[in-house]
Amino acid sequence: MILRVQSPTMVVFEGEVIKVTAEALDGFYTFLPRHIDFVTALVPGLLTMVRPDGREEFLAVDEGALVKQGQRILVSAFSALRGPDLGTLREAVEREFLELAGHEEDARRALSELEADLVRRYVEFERD
Repeated sequence: MILRVQSPTMVVFEGEVIKVTAEALDGFYTFLPRHIDFVTALVPGLLTMVRPDGREEFLAVDEGALVKQGQRILVSAFSALRGPDLGTLREAVEREFLELAGHEEDARRALSELEADLVRRYVEFERD
């Protein structure tokens, strides 16, 4: 099977696999080459794949969708990270979450400043 994992900005992985396991809203699913076509929504978690040489690899995926059609599996997620091992992948996910939390805090701060400015201008307008 050919697995393609992509986020809105990049292709995280594309290659041949013999087995894929992913977590959906209603539990875990494992896909093998002769399984039927399938579509499901994914929850944040690990996607496990087994390469043709038997190596097991992991990807961290955010919410998204998985489509198996014939010998192709497409995973489209808001974000996805690939690591050489679980420890490295965990560190990468933590860094990504910290960076995202920082961006969210910046956005919250900017929104608060805009709201305060709007209230100040409204009060000034009412005085005039």
